[in-house]
Amino acid sequence: MSGSSPTILLAGGGTGGHFMPALAIAAALRRAYPDWRVVLVGAKRGVEATILPGRDYPFHLLSAEPIYRREWWKNLRWPFLAARLLGEVGAVLDEERPALVVGTGGYVSGPVLWRAARRGLPTAVLELNAYPGLATRWLARSAREIWLGLAEAGAHLRVGSRTTVVETGAPVDPPDRDRGGPALLRFGLTGERPILLVTGGSQGARAINAAVADWVHRPSARDWQVLWATGRSTYRDYQRHHAPPDVQVFDFLDPMADAYAVADLAISRAGMMTISELCAWGIPSILIPLPTAAADHQTPNAKALVDAGAAIRLPQSDLSADRLASLLDGLLRERSRLGLMAAAARSRGHPDAAGRIATRIGVLSG
Repeated sequence: MSGSSPTILLAGGGTGGHFMPALAIAAALRRAYPDWRVVLVGAKRGVEATILPGRDYPFHLLSAEPIYRREWWKNLRWPFLAARLLGEVGAVLDEERPALVVGTGGYVSGPVLWRAARRGLPTAVLELNAYPGLATRWLARSAREIWLGLAEAGAHLRVGSRTTVVETGAPVDPPDRDRGGPALLRFGLTGERPILLVTGGSQGARAINAAVADWVHRPSARDWQVLWATGRSTYRDYQRHHAPPDVQVFDFLDPMADAYAVADLAISRAGMMTISELCAWGIPSILIPLPTAAADHQTPNAKALVDAGAAIRLPQSDLSADRLASLLDGLLRERSRLGLMAAAARSRGHPDAAGRIATRIGVLSG
């Protein structure tokens, strides 16, 4: 601890979907409790290893590795890695003496929460997916609180007698409704035609990109203006389709908020951070779950939005330029449906989630 102010440990990472929520919570805590010490814990091999050195937070990077589902033989190293990892976790807990340990998911979160709970430290878990991950299900009985991105996850949890479950939503940057005009200028758009955002996340999605590359050259595609983020690893394969202002191809959209501010519809994967941002902005979507995602967790995420009337689910096995054209043409013929989907998305949004979580942390640490 630093003086009388508590230290809050935020453990999560490996992927942006697990690290960015921790960063959003850290920022909300700093706004709400500027005297508190907020420490982030991630993995040496995670995306956080390149991001955290440029941020103004104390941090620790541990020797954590994922559980390999396909290359199972790599898991044979885990008995040797676990001893070192748990030793590192213990050293962090000794040094920081946190008042509360929060896990936001990823392969570093579970070991930190488990070791903290074994020491009798209060813990809280953020679970973003509609079907909780293995670590959340495993740690649910010992956590003081579990914060859900989607209420549907609660039905799959067996919690302890003193565990409180709260639907907070996923911590995302709150929408800036004043960005629309400047964003249209940035992209050279007039807003006279509907704007379609295509994104597969920072790494891109080859299946989505291939179908969109075929579709954008069809006559019906001219009814849309397209902002297409291919992902950095595949940008060179698709940059030839860049034909502004109607089709604009980017490796990565930064800030993404500019695209959200002008989009009338999104085509994307169904990771919870993306879904949460779409709902916060009130953007209807065509969701294409990643079929190789761990435990197929993106499919229940997409189903939750479909059931709410906010999205259309398109399995990757059915994805093609013809299918995209059919869906997009149909939505243009029923423009009122887009409006209803947008309202449904907005109703599932939690733009204040990071602030709500910071409040809950204040209660638990008080």
